[in-house]
Amino acid sequence: MTDSKVPYFHVDAFTTTPMKGNQAAVMMLEAWLDDATLQAIGAENMFAETAFLVPDHTGAADFELRWFTPAVEVAMCGHATLASGHVVLAKDPMRGRVTFATRQAGILEVVRDGERYVLSLPAMETAPAPFDEALPLLGSAVAHEVWRGGEYNIFFYDSAADVLSLTPDFKALASYGDVQFIATAAGTGHASGADVVSRVFVPGAGIDEDASTGSAHAALTAFWAKRLGRAAFSAHQASARGADFACRLEGDRVLLGGACVTVVEGLFRLP
Repeated sequence: MTDSKVPYFHVDAFTTTPMKGNQAAVMMLEAWLDDATLQAIGAENMFAETAFLVPDHTGAADFELRWFTPAVEVAMCGHATLASGHVVLAKDPMRGRVTFATRQAGILEVVRDGERYVLSLPAMETAPAPFDEALPLLGSAVAHEVWRGGEYNIFFYDSAADVLSLTPDFKALASYGDVQFIATAAGTGHASGADVVSRVFVPGAGIDEDASTGSAHAALTAFWAKRLGRAAFSAHQASARGADFACRLEGDRVLLGGACVTVVEGLFRLP
């Protein structure tokens, strides 16, 4: 063990309540470590994502940002980006925004909005497409529409009760690799009172059911804005921890509003 220590934050994102929403580790580096070490830290933390920040000296953004699950590096992660914005902005109450340069998702931004934050992500478009082999792997409820695009697979169900009833075969779903299986329905009758409910499964990335998934809502916002006939709506991710989103579609961007809570702050000793 070396004497190198890295600022470490454990943040619950898309919630106002500790131990709800989704956990993210945020780690502030001076320079990039090798990929194997970053992945090992992600596995050590065992959160859905660990976000690593390095100052961006190119002028393109304030920080460079990468995300690692316990198993893989991901192309885009919403909740850990919101958590990263929370860490940066909480340190400087006079600062209103922070930008992150990413390797595959472009420049992402988190803006202070009262007691919460707004995260800007690229809108992820999907279109109707069959995925018959995956349907029975999600559970006995039958999705009557499937929309797909890139790593996003949206399964549209008749009711929130159908979404809640799903018992996925995670081992079988993992065979499709690092893709998202997003089950969604109108929120009618759900206790959250949200317009939309969802559950998100990513077993191929080492996350059987994600607690809150900003990247999935980059696809869900585009999907539901068309279906609802309006640009803004509320969404609830019906995981065991639960998470709440304010969703808005603005052109080719999705704006996700949510709160964050820091539950642990300290130093991580590098190997």
